[in-house]
Amino acid sequence: MVGNVIVGQSGGPTSVINSSLAGVYKTATDRGAKKVYGMLHGIKGLLDKQYVDLSEKIGTTMDIDLLKRTPSSYLGSCRFKLPEIEADKATYEKIFSILKDLEIEYFFYIGGNDSMDTIKKLSDYAKIVNSSIKFMGVPKTIDNDLAVTDHTPGYGSAAKFIAATMKEIIRDGLVYDYPTVTVVEIMGRNAGWLTAASALAKGEDCEGVDLIYLPEKVFDIDHFMATVKKLLAKNKSIVIAISEGIKVGDGRYVFELSDHVEFVDAFGHKQMSGSAKYLSNRIASDLGVKSRAIELSTLQRCAAHMTSRTDITEAFNVGGAAVKAAFEGESGKVVVIKRVSDDPYMSITETHDVHDIANVEKKVPLEWITEDDYVTNDLLHYIRPLIQAELSPIMVDGLPRHLNVDM
Repeated sequence: MVGNVIVGQSGGPTSVINSSLAGVYKTATDRGAKKVYGMLHGIKGLLDKQYVDLSEKIGTTMDIDLLKRTPSSYLGSCRFKLPEIEADKATYEKIFSILKDLEIEYFFYIGGNDSMDTIKKLSDYAKIVNSSIKFMGVPKTIDNDLAVTDHTPGYGSAAKFIAATMKEIIRDGLVYDYPTVTVVEIMGRNAGWLTAASALAKGEDCEGVDLIYLPEKVFDIDHFMATVKKLLAKNKSIVIAISEGIKVGDGRYVFELSDHVEFVDAFGHKQMSGSAKYLSNRIASDLGVKSRAIELSTLQRCAAHMTSRTDITEAFNVGGAAVKAAFEGESGKVVVIKRVSDDPYMSITETHDVHDIANVEKKVPLEWITEDDYVTNDLLHYIRPLIQAELSPIMVDGLPRHLNVDM
């Protein structure tokens, strides 16, 4: 029997992050872990000695199946940046003292590039103090901006939801016999992967969105307004997808052009919201047409009813792969996904040094963005396998059943 395990979740939630938690828990228990603890609200909660014995919450195979299908972060989350080791060794001494009291031998953290900063610092400190605890990162982010890995769990399901929602928004815009412009704001921060997924809406039954704007390219408002005006001369309903992180030439986000109260998190990230509203108001005032702004906001993060089976399966697998690697002696690593083939789609997991991943943003290659404000078929070819197949919710009384959160 091996020693105790602790696992936490960090950053924004997704519809499949708990599948990774299930992968960690099941693989660790199957491999003989004495106890598997869950941090409540990530590393911040651990510092406050908030944790639970997961065996008291997950007792049956049905619980595992429910956990995989439960959206958002079952253990709670945080956006907490650990200080630099040299600046505050006391914080690390406290964390390692708590881990020692719990007899932890393996530490797993499910999150994105900011969360991997936690794994980087803890594994670095472990080397300094000659600790034998193994620290492993489990990838998660709908933004798909994690370096090295082909893609991240959470992205495929969010992309599926976005593409399906855009089809419905496009259909809704065709109802009335007068011109309308709908501007849809999509998450992703400084990477346009999620917004690019809106292009998947185009097909035999849908003409697709008219324009797509990603943060990888400078946003020119004058060009934007002229393009919309030109489209309105041909079409009555225009649907535009924009990334929340698009910036104008002077480096400001579009949402900063309006009156905006900023919230900045511990990693220095501004809360991005309002770009669609600003542009929609400009369209209405300058072009004299009805315009509506839609923010998909948090809906796109945890839409478990639209989960991709490919995504939820890979999320479970990376959790299990992290446990396997740690139990075999690896530390200071992140599990990454390597795409083996597209047709049929196949992937495998590998591990990679966390120092190459923490705090690094992977952006959409410029060659996948067209000059006429759209994306290429190569980008669609990259995304499409990740949204395939469905995992039906377990329905009770007409609604999806989730694993109870009773901490």
